[in-house]
Amino acid sequence: MLGRTSLVICLWVSLFAVCSSQRAEQLLAQNPCSSKTTCSDCARTPSCAWCFAHDFNGPRCFNPSMEGGTAGCDEAYIFNPDNQQSIDPMYNRELTRAKGRMGIGMESSYYEESMSSSSSSSSSSSVKGGYGAAGSAGGDNLVQIKPQRVKLQLRMNQMQKMSFSYAQAQDYPVDLYYLMDLSRSMKNDKEKLSTLGSLLSSTMRNITSNFRIGFGSFVDKLVMPYVSTVPKNLISPCDGCAAPYGYKNQMSLSNDTDFFDKAVAHAEVSGNLDAPEGGFDAIMQAVVCKNEIGWREHARKLLVFSTDAGFHYAGDGKLGGIVQPNDGDCHMEDNSYTYSTTQDYPSISQINLKVKEHAINVIFAVTSEQISVYEQLSKHIEGSSSGILSDDSDNVVDLVREQYNKITSTVEMKDTSSDALQINYYSSCLGSKDNVVQTNKCDGLKVSDVVEFTAEITLKECPKDQSKWKQTFTIYPVGVSESLNVEVEMLCDCPCEHPGHHAYDDRPEVCSGHGISACGVCVCKPGRFGKSCECSAHGGVSLEQERGCRPTNASSGPLCSNRGTCICGVCECNKMEDPLKVISGPFCECDNFTCDMNKGQLCSGPDHGDCVCGKCSCRPEYTGPACRCLKDQKPCISPENGKICGGNGKCVCGECVCDVEDDRHYSGKYCDKCPTCPGKCEDFKLCVLCEVHKRGPKYNPDTPDRECGDCALYPEVVEGKIEANETLNEHLCSFYDEEDCLYVYVYSYNESQHLHIRAQKEHECPRKVFILGIVLGVIAAIVLVGLALLMLWKMVTTIHDRREFARFEKERMMAKWDTGENPIYKQATSTFKNPTYAGK
Repeated sequence: MLGRTSLVICLWVSLFAVCSSQRAEQLLAQNPCSSKTTCSDCARTPSCAWCFAHDFNGPRCFNPSMEGGTAGCDEAYIFNPDNQQSIDPMYNRELTRAKGRMGIGMESSYYEESMSSSSSSSSSSSVKGGYGAAGSAGGDNLVQIKPQRVKLQLRMNQMQKMSFSYAQAQDYPVDLYYLMDLSRSMKNDKEKLSTLGSLLSSTMRNITSNFRIGFGSFVDKLVMPYVSTVPKNLISPCDGCAAPYGYKNQMSLSNDTDFFDKAVAHAEVSGNLDAPEGGFDAIMQAVVCKNEIGWREHARKLLVFSTDAGFHYAGDGKLGGIVQPNDGDCHMEDNSYTYSTTQDYPSISQINLKVKEHAINVIFAVTSEQISVYEQLSKHIEGSSSGILSDDSDNVVDLVREQYNKITSTVEMKDTSSDALQINYYSSCLGSKDNVVQTNKCDGLKVSDVVEFTAEITLKECPKDQSKWKQTFTIYPVGVSESLNVEVEMLCDCPCEHPGHHAYDDRPEVCSGHGISACGVCVCKPGRFGKSCECSAHGGVSLEQERGCRPTNASSGPLCSNRGTCICGVCECNKMEDPLKVISGPFCECDNFTCDMNKGQLCSGPDHGDCVCGKCSCRPEYTGPACRCLKDQKPCISPENGKICGGNGKCVCGECVCDVEDDRHYSGKYCDKCPTCPGKCEDFKLCVLCEVHKRGPKYNPDTPDRECGDCALYPEVVEGKIEANETLNEHLCSFYDEEDCLYVYVYSYNESQHLHIRAQKEHECPRKVFILGIVLGVIAAIVLVGLALLMLWKMVTTIHDRREFARFEKERMMAKWDTGENPIYKQATSTFKNPTYAGK
């Protein structure tokens, strides 16, 4: 009896241990913090905190929101960092929105000083005629983006919002460099440009008083098959042509407009063999040779590229035996490109990179035959645009002004962040502050218009290289040299893991002499395990050590969740064949491949969430077991009444789940359709009948001004059949009047709750039945059928009689009797002969 009782007790204890083990595993799966064994891993897990108290016995990594805030740890020993943002007032200068034109007062003294120094410098440059100098100072003191520098401390997978503003300063300096194709086909264009220099300059000075202009020209590489290398052709390839060349800087940026006209007039045309030109060589040198061209740091830089032909790009140089790639550096001597026959043409991506680095807007002014090619090219070069140049370039002034206004009326924010950071931009542009949408581009801007942007910055992962845990990137408006510098410090580890912290101890007597104490736990040397590094990887495993491999710390239950090996009281988890699948946790209870799936992806894909310890850890904007549900309920708001699912359902994962009752069955995108419910079709019926079809009880022709009474639907009348558009959430309505005529219309509500009705112009009425006509028609049909049958019978009998008569006539004609005797007459006497006598 005693043995049976003991057996029952043992069974109950075993069952309790198994249940406790399963419960512990469930709790560990629900709380990803509990599986983190180091402070660094804990700090990289959102919402987790680490206790680095030396004598703490509970779980070091815990979730404060789930475990009572401190989980029994002294707050002084809890490391739970949050994102931080700081702005130095020195780098938070106000936007420059002053009036910088002559005769107009300034709003900021430093801007006035900048303009005066700029004017004096420009004057001295003009007097000297030194177009090779850098010229007047740019807009060094102008501020177009605020703040100018921000410091961030980011924790992994925690989003940080950062707001900044942009406004285009009035009278901002402009540098315009005109780069022209001077092959023979552009001779007329050059002559026209030499007469338009002053007009171009005066036009730009109406936009900004701080304007400089420069001029450069290009032909092609001096090798076959681009240019004829016959000696005489290298001197003059065509009548009246100068020697060919790659690229020349004819005039550096200067405010001397007269010199620009002379530089264009004195530049000689040349010639080459093939149709495409070496424009990419010229663009690269004009962009990167900052000192030679005279680009100012703080100025709007415009590079006008004028040609009537296509372009050579990287790889084309091999035809001429040039295989060395373009290095993207400046190679100018005496204002001429010296590496034309040494380096290949630059690639489009190289041009784009250098244009972004130097904040230059390229304007492709090309003929109508080439515009389609350069429109495609401008899509791959940041901040560039294209326009059609007339045959002799007489519209170049209007083209430059138009493209400049197009460029300055748009602001597009870009950044230089690394792959570890994810940045999303939001702005209402010039609209209502409440109408914020995800965008990094705003159009229709004017000078001094302030645009507010919000950047949502998230640290997606900590780089393996610790030197990259501190980064600096810029957020910049495309084509503008100013930028917002963002200094990021990634919170990827804990201070207590570094020497000098009071929770860091590397004395020989700690951790059994086989490790260091950091953040309250032992970090063991390779080959050592255990809480105090007391275990060796080469030693055996005792019963006491096995308890450390079970979640309940009991003597029974699976070791390491049956997914690992217990080595010296520490679980070494099994390795999966797929390296992306990882089993982890102190008891191998966690993995990253058994989470809920959606559309064949764990946690609906990396954009929605990550699989952490068997449970999906969703991004802030998603929820649900598989992170497939958007938290935002805006997609469920009915435009008809502004309620969630029209008040007839619940929003689940961004979609409406409609209510179903005994007498009401709602359906549709916003649960606004109910065939068994009295809808609004009845409310609009009489007004639609009156306003569209001029009929019904509300129609009163005696009062033309108010012929439909209080109706004011103003429906849109549509020809032909009408159907409801589901995407516009339209409702189809139809009704019959007393004459059984069918009327059809649809109604819908837009986002501003404005009613819109489309009505079918033609109504469908049943056709009237003419009974007398049907009766008379039937009688007439019967009579006609009878007459037809009689005529047919008469025709058949007539044909038969005629055939019989014809046969009689035929037989009569064929008779062979003697017509002199009557064949039926017999004489009264008969004569007989005796055959015996044979007539003797």
